[in-house]
Amino acid sequence: MPVPPIRRLLTTHWTLTLLIMMAAALTFGLSTLNLYALVQANIGLIARHGTMALLDGGLLQTLELLAYGLVGVLAYVVVKACERVLVERLLG
Repeated sequence: MPVPPIRRLLTTHWTLTLLIMMAAALTFGLSTLNLYALVQANIGLIARHGTMALLDGGLLQTLELLAYGLVGVLAYVVVKACERVLVERLLG
């Protein structure tokens, strides 16, 4: 069974894994920073003004916020994958 490319990349050297983990953690933090408050405000705007808010950019903003959430989830998965590789390496 061939080794997946992501596993090969993460198991190349522990410092590379650590750098990838740091970049993913930073991406996670920045993409989810204040995300809850922005989503709550966006939903409130759409609830108050309905279709007009959607036509004035509320729908696009909602999609952008969902994309930020997806980026945050993917970055979190990368952090957890790196964590697993580093812990396995540490424990032998």
